[in-house]
Amino acid sequence: MRAPSQDRPIIAITMGDPAGVGPEICLRALAEESLTSECELRVYGHQTILQRVAEATGLPFDPTDDRVIDFPNIDVSGVTPGIANRVTGSASHAYIQAAIDAALNKDIAAVVTAPVNKEALHAAGIRHPGHTEIFAERSASDRWCMMQYSEPITCTFVTVHVGYAEVPDLLTQARILEVIELTHESLTKIDGKAPHIVVCGLNPHAGEHGLFGDREEEQIIAPAIEAARQAGMNVEGPLSPDTVFVPAKRATTDAVVCMYHDQGHIPVKALAFDCAVNTTLGLPIIRTSVDHGTALDIAWQGKANPGSLFSAIRLAARLAKDEAPQ
Repeated sequence: MRAPSQDRPIIAITMGDPAGVGPEICLRALAEESLTSECELRVYGHQTILQRVAEATGLPFDPTDDRVIDFPNIDVSGVTPGIANRVTGSASHAYIQAAIDAALNKDIAAVVTAPVNKEALHAAGIRHPGHTEIFAERSASDRWCMMQYSEPITCTFVTVHVGYAEVPDLLTQARILEVIELTHESLTKIDGKAPHIVVCGLNPHAGEHGLFGDREEEQIIAPAIEAARQAGMNVEGPLSPDTVFVPAKRATTDAVVCMYHDQGHIPVKALAFDCAVNTTLGLPIIRTSVDHGTALDIAWQGKANPGSLFSAIRLAARLAKDEAPQ
């Protein structure tokens, strides 16, 4: 195993839910020479699970591979492919916590997460709705947002894992401005230029001047956009969500700020399911992730597409190299 360097940062992959496709795509990453030439990989997971998945799928794996950070104190002997439960939720949470701590301690350059199962997390007593919130709390971050990044389409989110009825009360001028700022900062770093950002309205047709909704566009969203413009950012909106994602508009837009989960996730998954990268902006560490779930129905069958994980690793490595001391 070659020694890591600034040119080959150490990237941790958390294995995700052991009962899902996470172990399989981790095995594919470890075997992918185009990735290991860019970075030094570490998989935070269970060697026994990786070995079982390798045997089930025919994928290569060396059980003595020292790139695997094992968790022998967590018993996963009873894990069954396709069945997420309290044990798998507890294990996946342990991988995440350990990787975050390693990143905060500068032992690794970035964390890439394979998918977890939210019901399994809850069964294990983990009340966070997903990775994003776990990372924000563990790293003591009070300014953060989710970004789904890809070449065809990039979206950031003012709210994420909440019910639709909760969304209007969570929208504030300060929060929307914060997401615009984080989007601007991140894409300026990633793309090397200031982005053109489009902000969606909350309601159909961006409210039609108060015809739909409770004037969220005029009273909350538009003032946030104006504040961003006053700060020198190139921001447009609020625009009707049903026209923001048409090809002509996407061609001139670097990122879309969305008010709620499905407003952006549906177009991202329709246009970039196998290549989009979920990343959390505003953290003191680099975190990227796959843009898909645990796919329990095809777990341990050799069918999972690792494209999103590979994209997440490459983006993490790119960001880590940009932040490395020269």
